[in-house]
Amino acid sequence: MAFDAHGIEPIPTEHRDSTPWEQFWIWSGANIAPINWVLGALGVTLGLSLAETLIVIALGNLVGCAVFGLFNLIGHRTGVNQMVLGRAPFGRRGAIVPGVVQCLVSMGWVGVNTWVVLDLVLAVLRQLGVHGGTGMKYLIAAIIMVVQLGLALYGFYAIRTFEKYTVPATVLVMAIMTVLALSQADLNWTAATATEPADKLTAVTQLLTAIGIGWGITWLPYSADYSRFVRPGASARSVFWSTSLGMYVPTVWLAALGACLASTGGSTDPSALVVSAFGAMALPVLLLIMHGPVATNILNLYSCSLAALSIGIKAARWQVTLVAGIVASAVLVVFVQADDFARAFDHWLVSILVWISPWASIVLVDFFLLRKGKIVVSDLYEESRTVNARALVSLGGGLVAGWAWQYGMVPLMQGPLAKALGDTDFSWLSGALMAGVLYYVLCGERTPDGRRQPVT
Repeated sequence: MAFDAHGIEPIPTEHRDSTPWEQFWIWSGANIAPINWVLGALGVTLGLSLAETLIVIALGNLVGCAVFGLFNLIGHRTGVNQMVLGRAPFGRRGAIVPGVVQCLVSMGWVGVNTWVVLDLVLAVLRQLGVHGGTGMKYLIAAIIMVVQLGLALYGFYAIRTFEKYTVPATVLVMAIMTVLALSQADLNWTAATATEPADKLTAVTQLLTAIGIGWGITWLPYSADYSRFVRPGASARSVFWSTSLGMYVPTVWLAALGACLASTGGSTDPSALVVSAFGAMALPVLLLIMHGPVATNILNLYSCSLAALSIGIKAARWQVTLVAGIVASAVLVVFVQADDFARAFDHWLVSILVWISPWASIVLVDFFLLRKGKIVVSDLYEESRTVNARALVSLGGGLVAGWAWQYGMVPLMQGPLAKALGDTDFSWLSGALMAGVLYYVLCGERTPDGRRQPVT
């Protein structure tokens, strides 16, 4: 595996050798994870029927993954990572704000994603006759952290190779697991506890935010970090479909499996139900479970280092990645010692993702509507103190609008509009609309022919 010495500078043409198919495996690997089983079961838990849950998941992800595909097009067209691209609408200094948030959030996800699977790994090991307590949990956590940090230190080329050769095998194991699990499950397609229209609407909006439209949106700050390596000759259509389907297929697949298992009325934790169904498949299941956080967290660690470099930290990318891995490891130790704190932190982390939709809306409006898909890459790297206050005002307005219609798991993140409208959650929509419209009005300057172009 080649070492990736690239930081946040534009990727030279001769080094852009990734294919759209490799992008598909990168995003598929990141989303074949046990967390999607749990989120898929959320619809049934909230009171929707299995049929309703599957419809919301399938249709919601069409929107979220399509937007994700658009962001990958920006990275492919420019060869620039996502947080540096944010300098176009926000200014060199203004882009520090979302850059810091992305850096901290991605580090937090490393700890959460690793912590989530530890108990599940121990359960599978017990099936294999291997018993252990907290010491075993620390050992497993250390193995996972060392592997994912090592891959992230090597950078994109190692990530690409790892996903390219491990994800197809993981998909095969997952397919066998799916067949075995569904063959033993007595699915109930129509039973639903949310019978009133208001309760059903609440459940639908919460599911859309968690694993529908909201799921693809949560990955937007990462997208261009990887599509910037796609060979320039690849068509925009191939980049769009490979990345959006790489997100869509595993997300809908695993979420649907989780919903199906939850509809049987058994365990409320579908991942535990899957594990208990396998006997001789315990070892492949163990490898699948441990693959999940590694495939996801190598993206978190790599993108975290790029976000840190984007805000002005002067260091080699691998050095920043190493520091991020050490910090994430310390967070994980705290989580292992205090499960209640870890669960609360997980809920908080999910809630603060409300910042992504307004930020993403500003980036899309700036690139596709105001700049007509064209950007002067060299301008993004000019040394300056520029801050586009109007973009930050738009982001602030979007954050307020998103929070007002958010019904998160943390009481502070349950806005007045959400409560007034039956505990619904349209935070992703209200935040995106407010920020996008504000930015278009405040930052779009009319030309003599009536068109708008960006003004900073």
